[in-house]
Amino acid sequence: MDIEGGEGDKAVPTTRDPTSDLDDDGRVKRTGNIFTATTHIITVVIGAGVLALAWAMAQLGWIAGVSVMVIFACISVYTYGLIADCYRYPDPVTGKRNYTYMQAVDAYLGGKMHVFCGSVLYGKLAGVTVGYTITSSISLVAVKKAICFHKNGHHAYCKFSNNPYMIGFGILQVLLSQIPDFHKLTWLSTLAAATSFGYAFIGSGLSIAMVVTGKGQPTSIFGKKVGPGGISEAEKVWNVLSALGNIALASSFATVIYDIMDTLKSSPPECKQMKQANVIGIVMMTILFLLCGGLGYAAFGDNTPGNILTGFGFYEPFWLVGLGNVFIIIHMVGAYQVMAQPLFRVIEMGANMAWPRSDFINKEYSFLSCKVNYFRLTWRTIYVILATIIAMAMPFFNEFLALLGAVGFWPLIVFFPIQMHVAQKQIKKMSLKWFMLQVLNIACFLVTVSAAVASVRGISKNIKKYKLFMYKQ
Repeated sequence: MDIEGGEGDKAVPTTRDPTSDLDDDGRVKRTGNIFTATTHIITVVIGAGVLALAWAMAQLGWIAGVSVMVIFACISVYTYGLIADCYRYPDPVTGKRNYTYMQAVDAYLGGKMHVFCGSVLYGKLAGVTVGYTITSSISLVAVKKAICFHKNGHHAYCKFSNNPYMIGFGILQVLLSQIPDFHKLTWLSTLAAATSFGYAFIGSGLSIAMVVTGKGQPTSIFGKKVGPGGISEAEKVWNVLSALGNIALASSFATVIYDIMDTLKSSPPECKQMKQANVIGIVMMTILFLLCGGLGYAAFGDNTPGNILTGFGFYEPFWLVGLGNVFIIIHMVGAYQVMAQPLFRVIEMGANMAWPRSDFINKEYSFLSCKVNYFRLTWRTIYVILATIIAMAMPFFNEFLALLGAVGFWPLIVFFPIQMHVAQKQIKKMSLKWFMLQVLNIACFLVTVSAAVASVRGISKNIKKYKLFMYKQ
């Protein structure tokens, strides 16, 4: 039994020819599977934020650092499973598709929650593209610095402006942003996922080499030392909260989960495939997080840099440090599009609904064997330019990552999934399960607020320290 009806229509059961080229919603038959979904997940979660986890571990120490990563992974497996069950409404297997996270929230929770979700979701997506622009420029500068240090010695003055590299990255994204939709990105996601493992293993390998050769620094079960020779108690608290934000961002892919699900074939049910992809992706993610975070901390101790490949705890072999940063850049190119395409899509869908007869918005023109839409060309170009300008004004890696993680963690990974699950399963208020879900909800809310405050404080301190658009790394 399949479901007839497009977006916004009521679900009407109908018999569908299994040999048809169309899916139950009248769209071209989807062909994605568990492997492709896992690839998309890895592309999003195993980002450059992985390289900040050693710094996070240094703030938290071994016990809290490992525990927080494992706890976040367990929460993610559970709540992403709830999200997957809400892809269709009202039944997880035979219901009407929700093409976006916002649409699912609207179906299960209503209009006010729909607006709140949209503001968080697309604000987070926009912020992530800014973060990826910052990350790519830092890695591009790091390649140049690796060559400079190799030629002139480790104490040479090798500081360069990030701005030219951000502009170059922005120009490339203007071109890639003309890719029409998410379904055309599988090749880019696969390449990005492969390179993400490349730089994560390079960072881990260089850390192992330092530990094995006896150059590793002392570590602590409680993290960075407080008191004489260390940091103040207040600074320790702020750093711990920022570290939680960094870890929260590293484990997040809620912003694109329905875009990933909308690529899956409908048999077996999308929710079952996505749950398996979630488990595989999150397990792989957590293992890699623990390796990168733990090994980086073991190598550098209290002096762990914010990014183990761009902070120059490693100088040699310079070509390997450079290669790791090249991998980061390639990954950022693909991940930027994976995160930006859902934002592009919702704006263009809205414009199409508002002005359905406008040729500027809806008509495709042939140009050099490519399809060009003037609205898509114009608005996506303006968006990339604005994201690049914001990145040039605030190029602070750890603080920006922590803020993005804090903003998206509680509402997207915990609050909405729990509320939709309660509505879907009609869980009674004050029942034991309802009570336990609310305890999880409140605990994660407190983590989000604390990490957000710490991140804003860190960004404001750096803005006072550096002139806008004049930052050098």
